Amino acid sequence: MSQEDRPDPSADDIAKEIAAAIVAHKLPPGTRLREEALAGVYQVSRTKIRAALLMLSKDKLIHIVPDKGAFVSKPDANEAREVYAVRRILEAALAREFVARATAADYRRIEAHLAEERKALDSSDVQERNRLLGHFHILLAEAVGNSVLTGMLRELSARSAVITMLYQSSHDASCSSQEHHAFIEAARAGDADRACMLMDQHLEHVQTALNFKDGGRSGSDLVSALLS
Repeated sequence: MSQEDRPDPSADDIAKEIAAAIVAHKLPPGTRLREEALAGVYQVSRTKIRAALLMLSKDKLIHIVPDKGAFVSKPDANEAREVYAVRRILEAALAREFVARATAADYRRIEAHLAEERKALDSSDVQERNRLLGHFHILLAEAVGNSVLTGMLRELSARSAVITMLYQSSHDASCSSQEHHAFIEAARAGDADRACMLMDQHLEHVQTALNFKDGGRSGSDLVSALLS
């Protein structure tokens, strides 16, 4: 199918692609999402772009400033703590459900994912590293099979991706991957109590390791980031 024959993307398609770029850290916190630039990239009207940006603002991935435009969210310390507080509640329950429901195929899928995490940590691909670290938690939710929980975690994971881009170090990322391995070992052994404890400790470690002292890293130009 030629470029001309391809159907125009919907506002939902555009919102999902921008969200994926935020999660992959291709669009850093503070980046201005210019309507005219996005309309040119997607070859759609600015009306459709505005609809996509509204969807993203409802998920707290961007914020819209009247008369100034839309920007990738740059959460402060208080918002970051609130996000992780909610995640700790949800993912403690998720951990117990995962131990009860995970199949051999689920474990194979997650083991392959963990191998990709280690590969990304050994490389200089920060975007891939952070995408994989966040997606680990989504894989657990998908294995449990609760679509509502999975949807909630997708939103929280996306918001966490913005937070970690601002405030997490590469050393913290390495510790996160090690804690993912420890959780899976406990789950595979059928130790639900230990798995819950490890998940709670993991999220607590991620939160407490965030560095809020320098205010986080700044954003970059939208078009170069989006098309890189």
